[in-house]
Amino acid sequence: MRILVINGPNLCALGKREPEIYGNLTLDKINSNLKDRLKGTADLDFITTNYEGEIISAILDSVEKYQGIIINPGAYAHYSIAIMDSIRSVSIPVVEVHLTNINGRENFRKNMVTAEACIGCISGFGEFSYYLGALAIINNLQGK
Repeated sequence: MRILVINGPNLCALGKREPEIYGNLTLDKINSNLKDRLKGTADLDFITTNYEGEIISAILDSVEKYQGIIINPGAYAHYSIAIMDSIRSVSIPVVEVHLTNINGRENFRKNMVTAEACIGCISGFGEFSYYLGALAIINNLQGK
């Protein structure tokens, strides 16, 4: 099973960016830990970009290559109709993840446009949000 992990804007700054909110782990470490946890279960590819169009292209190009997508769209989650539309246009399960509990933060973060197109949204578990997202995809594909 192949899963694409898409990380959006500012996630490349993890470990330095507001560690009191996002923690001290870098995105490379989060990706490495996820790969280790899923070894023998799923192969992962990672894309990190600050550009909305690259996220959309990655989603649209994923169908022939991947069985699922984990996406952390960052701030695009709150307003990107274009990313939402691209998620709706693919026939593979997509799970949105966030490191922090978005419902416990600023009001604008509670508007989750992109999550509406996903099979589910997991937030608030730090790096484990990604692992839980992978488990959700695997269970979805196995019909559980």
